[in-house]
Amino acid sequence: MKLFLDTANLVQIKKLNQMGIVDGVTTNPTLVAKEPGEFEDIVLAICKEVRGDVSAEVVSTDFEGMLAEAKHLSAIAPNVVVKVPMIPEGLRATKAISKSGTRVNVTLVFSANQGLLAAKAGASFISPFIGRLDDIGQRGMELVEDLVKIRDNYGLKAEVLVGSIRHPQHVLEAAKVGADIATMPPEVMEKMMQHPLTDAGLKRFLDDWEKAKKTKASITV
Repeated sequence: MKLFLDTANLVQIKKLNQMGIVDGVTTNPTLVAKEPGEFEDIVLAICKEVRGDVSAEVVSTDFEGMLAEAKHLSAIAPNVVVKVPMIPEGLRATKAISKSGTRVNVTLVFSANQGLLAAKAGASFISPFIGRLDDIGQRGMELVEDLVKIRDNYGLKAEVLVGSIRHPQHVLEAAKVGADIATMPPEVMEKMMQHPLTDAGLKRFLDDWEKAKKTKASITV
């Protein structure tokens, strides 16, 4: 499974990308607005840092507006994926944009029916938001399970990109059910590296090493 970062913060992206664990990045208007600089410059910098897919989202909600933005966004870098909302005009735009050769990530997917329609329209990526479903008392991972089953049943080309991830358990569950991609905030990816037994084991090894060095030094003297 590919692991994406859901952020527009270049410092955080660079830090984790140096570890070789970042396959791509997803952004949205909210994330980009938090960072200093012009939108295009931010997206370009991310695309240069991460060679994988970088989703940049349109803000228009009408067909013509989305097409114009998609053309502009796709010209920023070859690894830009245009992010389009799951609305009727968004499906229409997805069909047109994907036919032009630009890949589309249909976002704000909250039902399997929506995901199926996005795939039919030509989306390269379908983004179910599981955390937000959990927030309203639904089991978000059930949507991922449904989308993976539908993808496999019919050999759909669209990849299931799990978004709105809140904790490492979401990532693990998404991997177990066969999702293609999980996109997460940097802090979630950092938590995936951590375990108290790792910390305790490392401390013990280092303590033992220090004791061994002191013992050898005293014998030598």
